[in-house]
Order: sequence, then C-alpha cells, then structure tokens
Amino acid sequence: MTVPIKIQCLVPHARVPEYAHPGDAGADLFAAEDCEILPGKWLAVSTGIAAEVAIGYELQVRPRSGLAIKKGVTVLNSPGTIDAGYRGEIKVILINHSDNTFVIKTGDKIAQMVLAAVSIGEFTVVKELTDSARGSGGFGSTGV
Repeated sequence: MTVPIKIQCLVPHARVPEYAHPGDAGADLFAAEDCEILPGKWLAVSTGIAAEVAIGYELQVRPRSGLAIKKGVTVLNSPGTIDAGYRGEIKVILINHSDNTFVIKTGDKIAQMVLAAVSIGEFTVVKELTDSARGSGGFGSTGV
C-alpha cells in the first residue's frame, strides 16, 4: 500500500527521501548542510525539505543503525514526530556519543523516515481505574 507524501525542496541541493530497497520501512533522509558534531554534543541538522502528509498519519524520524554502531551517532529524540499539520523544514537532531568529532557533508544519509498511521485517543476522566495484573508497579519494576 502506498500513501502520497508531498515533499517541498527548500534549497536547490535538497534530496528527496529515498527507499534503498523495495519493501524497506524507512526512507533515507539526507543532510542539506556541511557540519560537525563534537563528542557528547548534539545538533539539529538541516535536510532542506518540508513534507505534507494526510491527517491520520505522521512521519517518524529514526536513527540509522549503521551510524549508531559504526560512529556512535543517533537521533536524540527518537523517534522524532512530524505531525500531519507541520509544514516547516524537517531537521534531524543528532547526538554524538563517540569520542570523535562527527563530520557531516551535504548529501550524507543522516537518518531514516517512516510513515506511520496515527490513532487519536479520547481522554475520559474517571474516579478509579480497573484493576490489572501489574497494578501500580513502576517503571523497571517487572524485572531486570
């Protein structure tokens, strides 16, 4: 199934996201600027694109496993959410967990973008919640 996604190139050298292989869930996102990320620091890297996706969907910005394992660089707010109503430039917040400066060149693959369906919750205030097997066990309380 395909879903139309409109892409606006904001700079002449911007690259439209690309699926590397048929059936891939994530499309590569490319840097639209040269920059460096110092060890332990983060940076919002320009992609030079904006997108329009239908209501009922979001675009998620996720790390590239190759950057994480080979360079220690990942998406800081993973997954980053691009809401259907957002029309600004897509930037990727990368963090450098390595001991080396990470150099980015225009056109480098920096992240991947995944289209995801969105369900909207309807919040209802109640006096009590129903019991569950877990109850009020906190974060990390169910095992190692």
